[in-house]
Amino acid sequence: MYEAVCSRDARFDGEFFFAVTTTGIYCRPSCPATTPKRQNVCFYPTAAAAQGSGFRACRRCRPDAVPGSAEWNARADVVGRAMRLIGDGVVDREGVAGLAQRLGYSARQVQRQLNAELGAGPIALARAQRAHTARILLQTTTMQAAAIAFAAGFASVRQFNDTIREIYAVTPSELRAAKPGRSSRFGSVGSANGAAGVPLRLAYRGPYAAPELFEYLAARAITGIEEITGERGRRTYRRTLLLPHGTGIAEVSEKLGAGWLECHLHLSDLRDLTTATQRIRRLFDLDADPYAVTERLSADASLAPLVALRPGLRAPGAADPHELALRAVLGQQLSVPAGRKLGSALVAAYGEPLAQPSGALTHVFPTADALAEASLSEVGMPDSRRDTLRTIAAALADGTVGLDAGADRDEVEKALLDLRGIGPWTAGYIRMRALGDPDVLLTGDVAIQAGMRHAGTEAVDAEAWRPWRTYAMHHFWNAAADRRRGPAT
Repeated sequence: MYEAVCSRDARFDGEFFFAVTTTGIYCRPSCPATTPKRQNVCFYPTAAAAQGSGFRACRRCRPDAVPGSAEWNARADVVGRAMRLIGDGVVDREGVAGLAQRLGYSARQVQRQLNAELGAGPIALARAQRAHTARILLQTTTMQAAAIAFAAGFASVRQFNDTIREIYAVTPSELRAAKPGRSSRFGSVGSANGAAGVPLRLAYRGPYAAPELFEYLAARAITGIEEITGERGRRTYRRTLLLPHGTGIAEVSEKLGAGWLECHLHLSDLRDLTTATQRIRRLFDLDADPYAVTERLSADASLAPLVALRPGLRAPGAADPHELALRAVLGQQLSVPAGRKLGSALVAAYGEPLAQPSGALTHVFPTADALAEASLSEVGMPDSRRDTLRTIAAALADGTVGLDAGADRDEVEKALLDLRGIGPWTAGYIRMRALGDPDVLLTGDVAIQAGMRHAGTEAVDAEAWRPWRTYAMHHFWNAAADRRRGPAT
């Protein structure tokens, strides 16, 4: 870790943090400041752990603005599941008791496991996240500090003031007056262009294959809830969001910054800022570790050329797990355009209209409750598919199938397969995208089979690709698409 600090290696930003005992400051590994002596450095797995030990955030490298660790998406144990739930804002909404209940453990067990491995408990981890949210709002909006305190999830203005002073060593007013970006090669978390909504810079690590991801989303965009504007290379993906306290619209630019995607969030309730940000991060797979993926997949001689062709290829997740599950059923055994057409018809018939439409965005996707007892006669599809859609909607509505960020993936897949009309492809696809599992391989997918044949590999080789088989699958999908298009002219 100290070697990474000495070389200012950005590959490890978000994977760990280092603190300097002589200055009382903690940083990201790639901090451009003078490298401290080894005897003055200590390391922490999370920013919350560094804060808990009395260190304040560096104003130069802004360690609160790093991408998250890919480890939390790959891990299926209680710590990995807890980190995904905390990122989604569960502690702010439901407290530690709600977090523990979702994990199936006691609050004491969750506290003990997180402290033992991460050096910080759920409250400290959520507190660090609240401080980050508060800084964004202070520096990108004109809201009063008191309103920001509650929007960021603090219980009181006093708690907000104390936390900001402790973490950033300035008052909220001083933090707002700061000019982010002048003294930092990383820039600010929020851009200062004055655009409507909350402007964000969503950090990622390593290369990022934005064109492929935007093509993937564009091919599946459902009328009314999603749209792609602009030309290739400068496109903007826009979509509606159904959030715990209201609705929102997210706008993400294809044009890459220096390690970030530009995003604007328009929210009916700013208490949803943390949740909305994390869901967009999952949709765009911004916490991935492309270095680890490349190292593992490139070790396979058949896969290596595909990996080299598309460095930084991402695996899109989901902005709303329930929506993704319902869309997966609509697309069973259909082409992508046919599934998209059904989805658009479903939104037109059962989607909830926005209070104020924005461009082509007019609705949020229908809820599972709304579809569980719906006739679905307005959507042209076979009765068997209608029955399956109602079945999974009812399972989501009553909790038989739980798709929250910390769900046990094996249990969810088993519960899905127990539902009539849900087969291995659909269950695996939901596991991959709704639950963000980086290690799924849909061997029954025709396009995957074609891509594997094109690469000269077989499913028996897949064990060597763990825990990144999802990324291998996206390379195969792209290889199959390349073959259909033929050579460039």
